[in-house]
Amino acid sequence: MGVEPGLAATVELTVKEGDTAEALRSGEVPVLATPRVVALAEEASIAAVRDQLDDGETTVGVRVQLDHLLAVPVGKSVRAEAKLESIEGRRLTFVFSVNAEHGLVAAGKVTRVVVDRARFIAKANE
Repeated sequence: MGVEPGLAATVELTVKEGDTAEALRSGEVPVLATPRVVALAEEASIAAVRDQLDDGETTVGVRVQLDHLLAVPVGKSVRAEAKLESIEGRRLTFVFSVNAEHGLVAAGKVTRVVVDRARFIAKANE
């Protein structure tokens, strides 16, 4: 495993109807849903370390800390940035932010653990 603090990645999304709180049933408003914000943060975290993991390794999410601060309507774009902040054994902690043209949408931390993909799937299917 060749991960080290400072690895980072960015992902972008233009909000569509399927990304809203109404569509994901996490609210009753047609704006970017909090669960979709979490997915963006995790996507950026995965991308930050993907190319540094050994063959057969992946990461799985174990914790998300999130402040969702700003509503984003359908048609607007957001950018999620995640940066690897710390490593404790196989535990990776990322800081992330999600921004839109009108400000900070969300910020927080994502914790993921490096696992052997095949073993993880086998154990999950027991």
